[in-house]
Amino acid sequence: MAFTDDLLNAGSTIWAAQLDHPFVRELAAGDLADAAFRRWLEQDYLYLFEYARTYAVAGAKAREESAMATLLGGADAVLNEELDLHRSFATEYGTSETDLEETTKLPTCEAYTSFLVRTAYDRPVPVTVAALFPCMRGYLDVADHMAVLADEEHRYTPFIETYTSEGFRAETASLRETVDEYAASYPGHRNAMREAFLTSARLELAFWEMAYAGEEWGARASPVPGTE
Repeated sequence: MAFTDDLLNAGSTIWAAQLDHPFVRELAAGDLADAAFRRWLEQDYLYLFEYARTYAVAGAKAREESAMATLLGGADAVLNEELDLHRSFATEYGTSETDLEETTKLPTCEAYTSFLVRTAYDRPVPVTVAALFPCMRGYLDVADHMAVLADEEHRYTPFIETYTSEGFRAETASLRETVDEYAASYPGHRNAMREAFLTSARLELAFWEMAYAGEEWGARASPVPGTE
């Protein structure tokens, strides 16, 4: 069994929760609330910059030619393809690129992106590629599930088509192969790779919930001492 199969088995409960999340089910049906989709769009736009940064840092640290090509190519695809999709969605929803750039990260987005970038800078490349994998594989699996659930074309069909496209499948397969190659070459990192994978997977699930239900930065529960 490939190491990525082991990872996906370990994260099977998280995957099932993603597939059954109301954001996913309602987007597939075409009746997801505008506010929820816009929240996803704004937060994912900010997320993708840091996701691309994570790819780029890992690619710069990689020693293997194939891994460098996959990781640096991944950064390029996010910056020059996926972000363009988000900008086109924004236009349809009356949101400007400036609006997207001036959005503040919500707590879950901040936690996820901080985890990815910190991992890229501080941990070995095998651990970073494992942390990257849940986003790619998760979106492919979620979009495939949405395609099965969708009865007809609707305003969210481009989302489903993007993440079930042959190009996205190829990128996901390439990253999966890289994860497996690193696991085979550096077996001592496998436990850390599994931990990073599961952390990202949990944050992926939390991201859907953040987009669907909303989220705010909390205020202090009590006054700062001396200011009462």
